Amino acid sequence: MIRYNLICDQRHEFESWFQNSAAYDKQAKRGLVSCPLCGSSKVEKAIMAPRLARKDNSTPIIAPAEAAPSAPAAAPVEAPTPVAMISPQEREFRKKLKELRDHLTANADNVGKKFPEVARKMHYGEVEHRSIYGEASPKDAKELHDEGIEFHPLPVLPEDRN
Repeated sequence: MIRYNLICDQRHEFESWFQNSAAYDKQAKRGLVSCPLCGSSKVEKAIMAPRLARKDNSTPIIAPAEAAPSAPAAAPVEAPTPVAMISPQEREFRKKLKELRDHLTANADNVGKKFPEVARKMHYGEVEHRSIYGEASPKDAKELHDEGIEFHPLPVLPEDRN
């Protein structure tokens, strides 16, 4: 799975997940990718910073830009802190995402790290189908997708990451 930051012709920025870059290209060409705020299908990829996983497999970090050749080699480079001004539309969109996530988690069973195992059992009819949520590694998510098991990532908002 790959996450793209996208921007429409009305300059609304949003993100979306795709199986791979070819899936994005195919959907965008067919006009299936649209802005959640205005509905425009004139969408393109926004500039994204590369992300690197830490050695301890914790939260990814943004890769700092390489120093310019004229910068002193001994001076430590401090990464800038991301900041944003949120439009009223973005605030409303985040509110709706939070409401969706809260509804899903309130009305489903948290199976934690057993999500891939339980999802498979439900898909293959080994246990009764019910709403669940939990955790899956990128490898597990790919395997579930390859098996045709439908699932969706829960929305994670910036304030939840701190």
